[in-house]
Amino acid sequence: MMYFCMKFKTENSNLMKKCFLVLVLIAAIPALNRAQEVENHPVTIGVQSLTISPEARGSAMGDLGAATSPDVNSQFWNPAKYVFTESNAGLSFSFTPWLRRLVDDINLTYLTGYYKFSDRSAISSSLRYFSLGEIKMTNWQGQDEASAFPNEYAFDAAYSQKLSDYFSMATALRFIYSDLSNGRNTTGGSETYAGVAVAADVALFYQRPLQLATGDARLGLGLNISNIGSKISYDAGASSSFIPANLRLGGSFDYPIDDFQRISFSADVNKLMAPTTDYSKTAENIDYYNDMTSLQGIISSFNDAPGGLAEELREIYWSVGAEYLYNNQFAVRAGYYHEDKYKGNRKYFTAGAGFKLNVFQLDAAYVVSVSQTNPLDGTLRFSLSFDLFGLQNLMR
Repeated sequence: MMYFCMKFKTENSNLMKKCFLVLVLIAAIPALNRAQEVENHPVTIGVQSLTISPEARGSAMGDLGAATSPDVNSQFWNPAKYVFTESNAGLSFSFTPWLRRLVDDINLTYLTGYYKFSDRSAISSSLRYFSLGEIKMTNWQGQDEASAFPNEYAFDAAYSQKLSDYFSMATALRFIYSDLSNGRNTTGGSETYAGVAVAADVALFYQRPLQLATGDARLGLGLNISNIGSKISYDAGASSSFIPANLRLGGSFDYPIDDFQRISFSADVNKLMAPTTDYSKTAENIDYYNDMTSLQGIISSFNDAPGGLAEELREIYWSVGAEYLYNNQFAVRAGYYHEDKYKGNRKYFTAGAGFKLNVFQLDAAYVVSVSQTNPLDGTLRFSLSFDLFGLQNLMR
């Protein structure tokens, strides 16, 4: 994406400004919030919209979900959870107005659903659409030329299977399309194209019921290795970027307070599996970065930080969250997301609520940033979910 933005520098000032705004703010690079100047060693990725939490429940608990109780939106967090859902089918629609304190036309739309063939197998799918809004195209003289509507979307499908009564596994395939040029194949004398990539996920989930004096508790453990795939290019392969391959590991404990009340505590840790860039060696890094394969990038991501082990640990970000559920109808959620100050400094509290009535559920989430300069502060998410199996029974 950085390469694409640079190509527009010679032709269109408005597109250049917005492109860089989105590039910087989605990634929330250290320059936004860091307390002091350090060497710039970011983990550089393309299609950064794939890292945005798309739904309200997990977002309200600090952007986590690898091991939370299974629901219709498990596709993003851990598709292996679907075989443990209570209903046999579900559908959910989510909407996130993105960076609303800075711009008013960037949105993330997310649609996902699943179907269980039996108690041991399920299929699921999702479609995410990230719109960068309208960009007024002008030349350097300020004359209007046209409007552009850059966008990114991804479509995936997964199959999950129980390997035992308590353990499941899932695999997913994903098609990624990033059209930042909006059909403009020539920019400033250079050829640009929409970027295309394919990726796969591998997920594991363990859920164990525990008998307590107050009722049935649940212990959950989850692992999701996502976006393992090709690199993405906007110039027919002359240069390329890594897609956001990610390692997510989580745990949760669901405790019954009494017959009507439950509370759960969850935590996730994440590691982007992409190379660390050392901008003090810009020229040689660009060539090395472009020549590196996806597999080489994943392997090197665990030991390539210029600061050694200490810096590698800074590249791990984590979330903690809790959910209180009353009568399986009303939910209150809260969480905290933490990223090292030298690796993005995204630190924020989250809160949210949910309401379930018969076959539908409405959830909302809200972000409260620790730093006043964080552009994510005040971000809202909404999800509307349907129990399709229950709806079918009601219509009979």
